[in-house]
Amino acid sequence: MFLRRLAPTLPLSKRLFCTTTSTSANIESAIDELNKEMEFVFGEAPPTSLAGSGSNQSIAQDSATLPFETMAKESSLTHIGSKGEAQMVDVSPKEMSKRVAIASCKVILGRKVFDLVSANQMAKGDVLSVAKIAGISGAKQTSNLIPLCHNICLSHVRVDLTLNPSDFSVKIEGEAASTGKTGVEMEAMTAVSVAGLTVYDMCKAASKDIEITDIRLEHKMGGKSGTWSREK
Repeated sequence: MFLRRLAPTLPLSKRLFCTTTSTSANIESAIDELNKEMEFVFGEAPPTSLAGSGSNQSIAQDSATLPFETMAKESSLTHIGSKGEAQMVDVSPKEMSKRVAIASCKVILGRKVFDLVSANQMAKGDVLSVAKIAGISGAKQTSNLIPLCHNICLSHVRVDLTLNPSDFSVKIEGEAASTGKTGVEMEAMTAVSVAGLTVYDMCKAASKDIEITDIRLEHKMGGKSGTWSREK
């Protein structure tokens, strides 16, 4: 209590105040009044008991574990477990359905490189044909590149590359399809990413200013979430 802590610092007359009363009731009343006065001046004293300390530790432990559990429930990130650890999703309970995904990206070449690619004059050969094959191969290797992706059987992969003279770029579109229990969005996005990297590799000797941009999903179909398309 405040009285015990502050007794050494109080004037002697204050410390002797309680000894001038004649009954225990008056002593307790005087102590209560003095404690109230000290609380008014200094505020409420912090807890000192072991129980209070244990309670504080319990609250701290609960608050330390809560964010991961709350995040797992609220975010619905299927690749994250209840404690925040990475996990591969178990798709065995899912229904088989036809899955399709379309992704795209852009490779900005610049006018000099664009003209060389258009004329098929790059030293390494036909840029668009090589990048097309690379994109298809990349889609089939997705589960080897992305750790938590499932190894699925693709029924179709399409990669198209189109020269765009308005901004001296190559537009790449990739499509992946499968009939199974998990989507093919990553396969489509891997296809366009690898195709874009291949364009860069084929052209890097002519320019280091080439940019690969706007890798994104455009459309997906199938599965529990149904059909989704990017707004134009």
